[in-house]
Formats: sequence, C-alpha cells, structure tokens
Amino acid sequence: MSAVKPVSSFRLASLLRREKDPSTAIKLFRNPDPVSTNPSRPFRYSLLCYDIIITKLGRSKMFDELDQVLLQLKSDTRIVPTEILFCNVISYFGHGRLPSRALHVFDEMPQYRCKPTVKSVNSLLNALLKCGDFDKMKEILSKIDKFGDPDACTYNILIHGCSLSGRFDDALMLFDEMVKRKVKPTSVTFGTLIHGFCKNSMVKEALKMKHDMLKVYGVSPTAHIYASLVKALCQIGELSLAFKLKDEAYEGKINVDSAIFSTLISSLIKAARSDEVSGILEEMRAKGCKPDTVTYNVLINGFCVENDFESAYRVLDEMVEEGLKPDVISYNMILGALFRIQNWKEATYLFEDMPRRGCVPDILSYRIVFDGLSEALQFEEAEVILEEMLFKGYKPRRDRLERFLQRLCESGKLEILGKVIRSLHRGNVVDADVWSVIMSTVSKEPVISDSIDLVLNTLKEEGPLSTMPQC
Repeated sequence: MSAVKPVSSFRLASLLRREKDPSTAIKLFRNPDPVSTNPSRPFRYSLLCYDIIITKLGRSKMFDELDQVLLQLKSDTRIVPTEILFCNVISYFGHGRLPSRALHVFDEMPQYRCKPTVKSVNSLLNALLKCGDFDKMKEILSKIDKFGDPDACTYNILIHGCSLSGRFDDALMLFDEMVKRKVKPTSVTFGTLIHGFCKNSMVKEALKMKHDMLKVYGVSPTAHIYASLVKALCQIGELSLAFKLKDEAYEGKINVDSAIFSTLISSLIKAARSDEVSGILEEMRAKGCKPDTVTYNVLINGFCVENDFESAYRVLDEMVEEGLKPDVISYNMILGALFRIQNWKEATYLFEDMPRRGCVPDILSYRIVFDGLSEALQFEEAEVILEEMLFKGYKPRRDRLERFLQRLCESGKLEILGKVIRSLHRGNVVDADVWSVIMSTVSKEPVISDSIDLVLNTLKEEGPLSTMPQC
C-alpha cells in the first residue's frame, strides 16, 4: 500500500484559490493536511497561501479571522511579507470603516519584517479618508518624511480629503506645495480641484485651472472634468458656454458620456427651451452616446413639470424598448407630479401598478402617496397606505403624520382614527409628541375623546403604553 502523499504549500494555494466560500477556505487554511502521517510537524505555509487567504477574508469582511491569520504570519519567521500585502489589509479595514485597526496594522509592519514606505502610507491615508478621519490624516502627514517623499498619489488623497471636509483653501495650499516639491499633478489632482472650485461657485477659477492643466502642466482634461464644468455653467445659466465646452470635449476626442448630455437637457428644460431637447437626443445617438436611465429621468421630470403625463408615460415605454429598466426615481417623479395636481386616483393606480412593472416602491414612494392622499382628504385610502408602510418598516415624516392626525381628528372619522392609532402602536411610532397632537385635538370634542378612551383601553390590554398620556 503506497503512502499518502502530504499536501504541499503549492497544492494548498491552488485549493484556496479555487475555493469560493471564505468560511470553507479558512478551515482549509487552518487544517491543510488532515491525513498527514506526521501531525507533530508544522505545515510550511508559503507567502502565496497567506496572500490568498488574507484576500478572501478581507474582501468578505471576516476581520476577526483575518486578525488571526495576521498573528500567525507574524510568528512565521520564515516568511518575509511584501508591502503590497499590508497595503491590501489596510484597504480592507478602510472599506470596513475600521480606522483604528488600519492604523494598528500599519504601526506593526516592522514586526512582520516589512519596512513601510510611502506606498503603505498612501494606503493608510486612503483608508482614513474612507472613514472620514481627517484629523488623523493630518497627523500622518506630519510624519510622512520618515517613510519617504510624498508622491502624486499622496497629494491626491490629501487634496480629496480637504475638499470633502470643507477645507478647500487647504486643498489649494497642498496643490501649491505639490508643485514646489516638483511632484507632477495628475488628471485626478485637477479633477478634484476643479470639482471643488465648481462646488464653491468659483467657476472662473475652475475654467482657468482647466486651461492651465493642459497649457502649463501638459495634462489633458478628462470627461469627469468637463462634466463638472458643464454642470457648474448650467447652474449659473451659462448654457451657451456649457455647449461650447461640450463641443470642445469632442474636438479633443474626449469620450463625452451621458452625464454631460443629461445636464444639458435638464438645463434646457428649466430654461423653457424644451423644443431643443430632441436635437440633443439626436446628437447623442449620432455620437454613439446612448441615453441612460438618468437621461430618461431628466426627460420624465421635464414632462412632469409641464404636467405632460402622456409624454412622461411614453418615456417609460421608450426606456423598456431601449432595454433599460425604469427605476423607482422614474415613478416617484410621476407620482409626485400627479398628487401635485390632485389627481390622486391615477397616482394611486400607478403606485399599485409599480410591482407589476418590475419596480418595488421605496420609502419615498410611500411617503409621496401617503402625503398626497392626506392632502386630498382621502383618509380611508391614506390609512391603508400608512398601515402598509409601517408593516414594511417605513415611517412617515413626523410633520406630515401630525398634520394627518390633526385633520383626521377634526373630521370626526372615529373608526379610521382608531385604526390609525392601532397601526401606529403596532409600528412603534407612537411617542409623546404624536400623542400630544391627538390629545390636544380630541380634548375639544367630548364625543371623539370618549371614542379615543375606548381605543386606548383596548391597546393597554394588548401591551404596555408607556408613552401614552391619560385622557
């Protein structure tokens, strides 16, 4: 009988790579050779085995198991891990919103026989950026020279962090420092800064930077940069300049995407120039840029503003014909417009028809319908929608709920009011503020007050009502 051939580290790496279930993979990693004839001899893992299992655990956010593997790797003195392995681990903790664990791994890298450089510093900065820990980013920056000179990636992360945290002046100072250190800015650098200028209503400065990035730094503008500029120009009503930028992008052989066209279409509609929209759509198709869901939603919104629901429905059908699925935003816009003109019957029908159309209503859908029915004084229908949304775990807006309860009390609809109170109790929505609205209204009407007393007594028998005041 031939001896059982032991599993090699090469064989284990192959098995780990093929295993799709991370839970099974970690079991295999912990016990790679269950039929070994010499169980006292420790298994000799390769760096590739560690790398594969760390990747699987990190992507699956199995962080406790990942920590155990890292602890094993630290004690496995035969292995000298590469820096990229720790860059990946730090990134996983960043995605998991665990900044302290990302910092811990970075600080302990020398104990793993791996010297951190600017590359791992950049991974740490990016992880802290994802976690919104801007103060810690500044702290890391203050001692970055210990690990090497900051590169373009370092500055891009820091500039993005300053821009996100509302410190755009600091972002510009970092850009100046970047240039002084002779670190060449990239399209990402300029994209972040131009977006920041646009966000801060500094359109002239944004246009100048777009000019300088090509003429001074030799970096070509990207589609993202043109999209930011076109949007900013449309917001201040400079449509002619926005269209010129779109044409300039084409001349520069930039792949103009649907976002730019969608912005232009929306601006034309707002400027009462809807008759020009068809020309833009034709240009899109001629340029090989297919309208997407956002483009069609812009059209739907425009038709809803004009109360042209026939055209809005036609856009829904066209989307399906083009292989696109209308999303919940598409329907919510139509629902809101229908209730705005108090066509609650058609709005309710569309809401009920959404699942058949392959679109599940979200919390905003329910709030639009509940608010619309309440405003239309359709109390019975509103009560049904309220019960359904509470069952799904959705809650109405506080001010709209209070307004509905007040109107319901004033209307004297005692049966519906009782149903609403029961639904609110079951949905755990009742608190002192809600009851104060009810009680301040019903106390003025003895008949209603007596009816509410009966409801409260019934609910007290069903469970504790600690938030309910006594009538």
